[in-house]
Amino acid sequence: MSSASRISGDGAVVAALAPPTPTSVGVGVAGMLALLRDGNPRTRPELVEATGLARSTVAQRVDALLASGLVQAVGEASSTGGRPPTRFAFDPRARLVLAADLDVTSARLALTDMAGVVLAIVEDDCDIAAGPEVVLEWVCTQGLALLSSVGQPREVLLGVGIGLPGPVEHATGRPVSPPIMPGWDGFDVVARLEAALGCPAVVDNDVNVMALGERSAVWPATDDLVFVKVSTGIGSGIISDGALRRGARGAAGDLGHVQVARAEGVVCRCGNTGCLEAVAGGGAMVHRLRADGVQVSTSADVARLGRAGVPEVVTVLRDSGRLIGQIMADVVSLLNPSVIVIGGALANDGLLAGVREVIYRRTLPLAALDLRVELSQTGDRAGVLGAAAMVVEHVLAPPQLDRVLA
Repeated sequence: MSSASRISGDGAVVAALAPPTPTSVGVGVAGMLALLRDGNPRTRPELVEATGLARSTVAQRVDALLASGLVQAVGEASSTGGRPPTRFAFDPRARLVLAADLDVTSARLALTDMAGVVLAIVEDDCDIAAGPEVVLEWVCTQGLALLSSVGQPREVLLGVGIGLPGPVEHATGRPVSPPIMPGWDGFDVVARLEAALGCPAVVDNDVNVMALGERSAVWPATDDLVFVKVSTGIGSGIISDGALRRGARGAAGDLGHVQVARAEGVVCRCGNTGCLEAVAGGGAMVHRLRADGVQVSTSADVARLGRAGVPEVVTVLRDSGRLIGQIMADVVSLLNPSVIVIGGALANDGLLAGVREVIYRRTLPLAALDLRVELSQTGDRAGVLGAAAMVVEHVLAPPQLDRVLA
């Protein structure tokens, strides 16, 4: 990691983390909290009516939530005779979340509240190949620095969420044979983070996390969404029927290593030949542009020159978009999503145009009916928004919620 970290806090609401419905978690303490997380303060009588529970049970569960700080009294409702009833609401500032988005060459770490408001954020160069001890030490050190920057102790942490640029066994948080992450295979990321920060940790593949972030912030009513990250590598996060689809070993959505005809005989950094990433990823774009005499060294250079409208770069980005579109046309036929979001460092209008061109040309009309193919609206914050959402939904659901209430 370099010493050129930047910490900032904008206080903007960057994601509206949609709570689960009470029926999905029952009407225990977690179900009661889910009711109050919808943004509508309620009185005890209203909670009795909504849940069908006895008044004494509702009172007991509200008291437990008040004691934890997760719920607060927010005034009184109109009286229908007698003492006005107190109204209660979820307090998103009661606990804070550390949310990390790790790429191959960069890292972003945010401190948010439970509603997705970014309080502070730090960005830095990152070499994922340096190994888990080096990279996770940065996450822990910078996380504590972010807490200090807003005057909060580590005890206020609800949890830490992290997205990694490789396959992850979600149940354990351990990377599984990541092709570009030497030293990470099988490493207990969760145990390392929990020991250092003293709070629950949740780990997933970075593009899965981005899909969660984009959906929670921009497409909360969409149950079928595919997020495609185009950066040094190419990957996708798949949300189908409202749930992430990770596959048997966490490898679902690895678009970069799907075979394409253009890449026949081209060696990919994974060791295989013929991969999409080998001809359409950031490294491939750099190689092609340098061969054409354009002075670029990294994917960041390609992104910068693309934004500047350099013709050679615009052409390469659009061509890469067409190659990605070939694979995405097959994805549309297989999964029939209603929204495809293109994100990552190299996502821009030119690349999007190439993707759209091929998808709409090659996909059958029924599958493409009402299909939206859009650039990410959360930009470079999709990962941290998703990591925050992942932590909140994990920790505020049973049985983890018992740990918070203890």
